[in-house]
Amino acid sequence: MAAGDPVVVVGAGAGGLAAAIALSARGHEVTVLEALATPGGKMRHVRAGGRAVDAGPTVLTMRWIFERLFSEAGSDFSARVRLTRASLLARHAWSDGTRLDLSANIEDSAAAIAAFAGTPEADGYRRFCADSRAIYATLKPSYIDAQRPGPVDLMRRIGLFNFGAQMALKPLVTMDAALSSYFADRRLIQLFGRYATYCGASPFLAPATLMLVAHVEQDGVWLVDGGMHALARTLSDFAVDLGVTIRYATTVDAIETGPGGVTGLRLSGGERIKASAIVFNGDVSALATLVSGSGVEPVAPQDRSFSALTFTMTAETAGFPLAHHNVFFCDDSPREFDTLTRQRAMPDQPTTYLCAQDRDDVGQRAEGTGPERMLLTLNAPADGDRTPLSLMDVDRCLDQTLKRLDTCGLSINRTTMACTETTPTGFHRLFPATGGALYGRASHGFMAAFQRPGARTLVPGLYLAGGSAHPGPGVPMATLSGMLAAASLVEDRALTRPYRRAAISGGTSTD
Repeated sequence: MAAGDPVVVVGAGAGGLAAAIALSARGHEVTVLEALATPGGKMRHVRAGGRAVDAGPTVLTMRWIFERLFSEAGSDFSARVRLTRASLLARHAWSDGTRLDLSANIEDSAAAIAAFAGTPEADGYRRFCADSRAIYATLKPSYIDAQRPGPVDLMRRIGLFNFGAQMALKPLVTMDAALSSYFADRRLIQLFGRYATYCGASPFLAPATLMLVAHVEQDGVWLVDGGMHALARTLSDFAVDLGVTIRYATTVDAIETGPGGVTGLRLSGGERIKASAIVFNGDVSALATLVSGSGVEPVAPQDRSFSALTFTMTAETAGFPLAHHNVFFCDDSPREFDTLTRQRAMPDQPTTYLCAQDRDDVGQRAEGTGPERMLLTLNAPADGDRTPLSLMDVDRCLDQTLKRLDTCGLSINRTTMACTETTPTGFHRLFPATGGALYGRASHGFMAAFQRPGARTLVPGLYLAGGSAHPGPGVPMATLSGMLAAASLVEDRALTRPYRRAAISGGTSTD
C-alpha cells in the first residue's frame, strides 16, 4: 500500500483518533467515519439543566501516551490542552460517617490511613504501593506498551526464568484476596478493590495484577480544562490539522473484502468508500456484524464487563464537602458484586461514584453557590440487550442512590435537580452489540488479558483499536491501542512516499 492510498478509521473515539493522527503524520490519506454527531465515543457530553456535563470518563492518567502521540506527529500536547494535576485523588465516604482522602503523595495518604485505621494499615498501604509499582514496571514494556502477547510470549518478555517477577504479578490470586494481605480493615480492602471496577470487573473475580492501577494514579491524575470531552475535541482538531477528514453522523453497514483483504466499506445510505486498510475503533463484539472471517468473536454475555447506570445532573447540594472525585461505598461489598455478577441485577445498596465537575480536586467551586454539574455512576450488568431496566427500575435506583448519599452526609436538592439518565440499554444503543458493556471483556481471571484481540485480524488490511482490544479499557489505553494499530499497519505495508522520520509506539522508525 502506498502512503497516499486511503485508510479509513471507523469510530472517532480515543483509539480511532489516535490511529488517524499517527497514520496521517506518516503520509496516509485518512478518513474517519463516526456514527455520532461529535467525537470522543465514550468521552461524551450530555446536557442537564441546560448545561453540558461530562457523561463518561472523568479523569486523565498516563499522560506520557498523549505526549508521545503528539510529539511523534510534530506537535506539543501540553500546548494544545490545559491540564491541572490533582493533589487529592478522591474523597471516600461510608454510611457510618467515616471519610478518607487519598492523595497523589504516598506519604500523605499513609498519614491519612494511619489516622483513619491505624499505623499497621498505613504500613500495609506502603507495601501495597511498592508492589503495585513493581507490577506496573514489569508490565509497561512487556504488555501495556507493546503488541499483544500470548501467555508464553509475556513470560519470555519478562524472562522465562525470572520467576520472582512473574509471580510478583499475582496472576493467580484475586484482587480481594491479595488486598487482605495488606489490610485488615475491610473498608480499605473495599476501597482499593474498587480499582478492578476501572476495568469493569469485580474485585472478587479479577486478578490482583490490577493493583497496578494504584501506581498509575500516583504517577499523575489530571483534570482537563473543559472536561474530558474537551480532550476529544483536541484530538479531533489535531487530526483535522494534519489533513484527516472526519465525517460525523455516518454509519457503516458493512466492511467489504476481496481475495487480498479489505476493499472498502458500505454506509447505511448505500454509499461505498474504497479503502486499502481499515482501522475498526468500535467494540470488538460489533465486528462480526460488519465482516466475516476476521477471527474476532463477540464477547459472550456472561463474559462482558460491567455496564453502568449514570445520572447526569445539575442540582444544589449540602452537607458533604464534595471534592472533584468522590466515592460513596455500600455496606456489603461481597453482596453488591454477587448481585451484579451472579444475579445480574442492580444492587439495593450500590456504591456510587460522583464527579462534581464544577469543583477542583480539593472541592473549591469557582462559581460559588447554586446548582452544580455532577455525574453519578453506578455499576450495572451489561444486559441492556436482554433485560432492559424499566422506568420504574431507574426511578427506584435513583431514589436508593440519593438516600444512600444522604446517609453519608450528602443532601441533593430534588427540587433544583435536572437529571438525564443513561441505562445499559442506552449504552447498548450507543455502542452496538455490547449489551451496554463499557470495557469489552471482563478482566475476570488471568487469561482474560490474553483473550482481548490484538491490533491485527485475520483479514489483511483490517486492524483493531479501542478499549475492547489490547491493551485494554480506559482513555489512555484506548489511545495506545490506536497507536499500536497504526504501528501494525506501518509494519505490514511498505510505504513508498517519503516523509519525515518518526516512531510509533510498538513499531519502528521509517524513512
